[in-house]
Amino acid sequence: MNKNIIRNFNPRIKARIRKNKQIIKKEINNFFDWVKGAELVILSECNTTEDPVRPELDNNFRTSYGRKIYGVKYKNEICAVMCFGFTNEIPKTVRELDLMTRDAFLKSAHRDQKIGQIAIAYTIWSKKKGGGKLIVKEVFKMIKQSNHLNRLVTLSPLTKMARNFHLNNGAFEIQVNEETQNFEYEI
Repeated sequence: MNKNIIRNFNPRIKARIRKNKQIIKKEINNFFDWVKGAELVILSECNTTEDPVRPELDNNFRTSYGRKIYGVKYKNEICAVMCFGFTNEIPKTVRELDLMTRDAFLKSAHRDQKIGQIAIAYTIWSKKKGGGKLIVKEVFKMIKQSNHLNRLVTLSPLTKMARNFHLNNGAFEIQVNEETQNFEYEI
């Protein structure tokens, strides 16, 4: 009797497996289509309430004194956001980041307009699966092509999620501070 039940369900199970394979293949193809068509853009502002790391920092902070907001754009939609400050030292707090970016910006105004040698990523978030990893990859390429930036360092919160994200994306830990942790991506 059990053999008959298995025989009756076997074609159904096989059909279900085939259908699931097709669905998975389609989803993977859709994922890679958006990744291939995405581009890195500089944003004049972002919706700071979407920022899970530092929503208290307004757009004025994110865009003044040489700080920039980058986004990964696909079909007129921003899929991931990363905010940077450019410094000559590695900050341990947002307050230090503010002071160091101001210092690097003011020094560059008197020299060559190249602000700081270290890109400090202080917040990142993704609205689409794979966006976080993609923006790290795209920013990494941009910094590598730059002729004045020689380091990509994070100012990350003290969370396991931030730690795992950066370590899984190829960064190594520099230091753990009272309120933050710093990771560096080798250029």
